[in-house]
Amino acid sequence: MALIRFILGRLILFFNWLFAPRSTRRDPDAQATIDAQTASLVLYQYEACPFCVKVRRAMKRHALNIETRDVKRSDTAREELLAGGGHLKVPCLRIGGDEHGAQWMYESNDIINYLAARFPAPAQS
Repeated sequence: MALIRFILGRLILFFNWLFAPRSTRRDPDAQATIDAQTASLVLYQYEACPFCVKVRRAMKRHALNIETRDVKRSDTAREELLAGGGHLKVPCLRIGGDEHGAQWMYESNDIINYLAARFPAPAQS
């Protein structure tokens, strides 16, 4: 089973790389404002988790520079997620504050909808 997971994970990462979405283009001042707002966001994730890949693709599509922490490879990130969010479940978006004064959002669709509403794409001209 571990071998199957490993192979599927690598396939997910390969196809994600192959079909990477294009980022939204903003003027530099608008992007700097967005970057300042995303500084308080952290995505707890696994690299090859399909739901985490889905959220990271949405982040790329919206040109959001959100810090990611791999819970599988970092004991510190795992402990932060358990202490703050209460569940070892990914993806999880920490919104604002430190582990104890933050809002923790699970579920990929909820995270994507939140990001799309908070950081709408600029109007095309």
